[in-house]
Amino acid sequence: MDAIGRLLEFDWFRVFEFMPELGKGLYYTLLISIIGLLIGFVLGAIFGLGRISKNKFIFVLASIYVEVVRGTPVLVQAIWIFFALPIIIQYNFDPIVAGIIVIAINSGAYIAEVVRGSVESIDKGQIEAGRSLGLTKNQTMRYIIWPQAFKRMIPPLGNQFIISIKDTSLLSVILVPEIMFQGRLIVSNQFIAVEIYTAVALFYLAITLTLSLILRLIERRLNY
Repeated sequence: MDAIGRLLEFDWFRVFEFMPELGKGLYYTLLISIIGLLIGFVLGAIFGLGRISKNKFIFVLASIYVEVVRGTPVLVQAIWIFFALPIIIQYNFDPIVAGIIVIAINSGAYIAEVVRGSVESIDKGQIEAGRSLGLTKNQTMRYIIWPQAFKRMIPPLGNQFIISIKDTSLLSVILVPEIMFQGRLIVSNQFIAVEIYTAVALFYLAITLTLSLILRLIERRLNY
């Protein structure tokens, strides 16, 4: 009865007592998101170009990666990487390292499709124009196709970044000390679910709104 009473008190000022714990969770959420998405972008660029490669082996390899990752939930991927993979390779991952791997692999598959779609949207006549200027295939991709495709990638990349940041909340199941994990820990000890989970939601909202603003500024800068 006492616990129920405390849940209904809505003492919002109590959130400030737990700002150090929530701040620690915010730190790990941002750390995992930034490193995971940077690696994910590299993976996405490699496998995205692999999806338009004329080399059948590279195309099949890239397609298997994209389809397997997109066909399984990120929660299942996290549990498999943290609990099943160590049994196979006889090596236990630190939860934070496992979290970075999950975000990198998951976002990489979706970014690969963004890269593939953006590159394929460029008029093929520009490839022929580059080759007629004496540029090699790689030079044509680097100097003509990629800069234009990159501009078109920004809006979908922004969406994927936001989705991946929100996906970090699922990493609490593998003991990653991100915001959601810290929130659950506080609530389980203090029984102030409404206040803490509202604060957790506001943290995520602040992160995603800030990222949306930054991406909008970058997009506007590249358009002018």
